[in-house]
Amino acid sequence: MTEKIVVAYDGSENAHNAVNFALDVAKAKGATLVVVHVLEWSPYSFLTKTEIEERHMRRKEELDRADKAIVSPLLQEIQSSGVTVEVMVKYGHISETLLKVVADTGATQLVIGRTGQSSISTRLFGSVAGTLAQAAPVAVTIVP
Repeated sequence: MTEKIVVAYDGSENAHNAVNFALDVAKAKGATLVVVHVLEWSPYSFLTKTEIEERHMRRKEELDRADKAIVSPLLQEIQSSGVTVEVMVKYGHISETLLKVVADTGATQLVIGRTGQSSISTRLFGSVAGTLAQAAPVAVTIVP
């Protein structure tokens, strides 16, 4: 079974640095690179049935847009690397979703950028990098 390395990608410069680092590690190890883009989870919990249906339709549109605007350009850039690359575009809480992807794929390493395109609330309540460094069941590499 091929080793898998999960790398978080949000389109930011730091995330791009993380992808380049993870790509080098994957090449050296002969590993598969799993690029994951997570659309931030929304904390709204009191919605009507109609609002939930509308959000479900918009979520699919958002996932498609993220794939075309953020992930596809990256794939075009790294396709000639010689590394097997898998892509996932998910919707949810960033840290929880990345941890689930690590578990589901059997990854042995998680690579993330030190800062990404997160909101001010992340800076106030704790960063994704900090959360993952504490909670991940595998080695976490935080790339500046």
